[in-house]
Amino acid sequence: MKIKKLVVIHTSPATVESLTSLIKQEIGKVEVVNILDDSILKDLIQKNHVEFVEERWLQYATIAASMGADAVLSACSSVGEIAEKANAKLDIPVYRIDEAMAEKAVQMGNTISVFATLSSTLDPTVNLIKRKAESLGKDCTLHTVLVPDAYEELMRGNRSLHNKKIQETVLKYAADSDVLVLAQASMALAVDELKGIDMDKVLTSPRLGVAKLKKEFFHIS
Repeated sequence: MKIKKLVVIHTSPATVESLTSLIKQEIGKVEVVNILDDSILKDLIQKNHVEFVEERWLQYATIAASMGADAVLSACSSVGEIAEKANAKLDIPVYRIDEAMAEKAVQMGNTISVFATLSSTLDPTVNLIKRKAESLGKDCTLHTVLVPDAYEELMRGNRSLHNKKIQETVLKYAADSDVLVLAQASMALAVDELKGIDMDKVLTSPRLGVAKLKKEFFHIS
């Protein structure tokens, strides 16, 4: 049987190694090809050349298809809506890493706090959760929370301080939330340090996203 090729498009180096390892661990025999453009997030945050971000990302997805990819996975929630456009245009499926997380969030509760370390992630994630809630006929209350300076610390290589800032911020909202959504794949790095929080209501995108891909595309239960 031919080994399937999965192209993963990243916007941060923080997700490349961890997500590749998770895919190999959960899916097994799959060829993983990573494409990284770490200028996309900077452009989105600073609102520079935003119109070209979509064009650029769609080109990467098109290149992935021309490379013989069987599927594409978007590792970044900030460009999730662009990934949906690519899915509609290409002949191969394009998955959002955060779709399964959004689906589970609305199934779990009505008061959902969404945390991000980048402002560019909040709107795409919230929009996705709202759409999932509407599809289930649910009226959810969403709180959006930006964790200041955490991503900058991660890019400086200070993972422990990145994790600490997330932990401190999430803890403030934990008691009043049914679900705690860590919107970015890179935030999953902080999960093991979320002390004093009911972890059953903490959702991150990598494991859920890969599990959805495993079931729906690779047909592995």
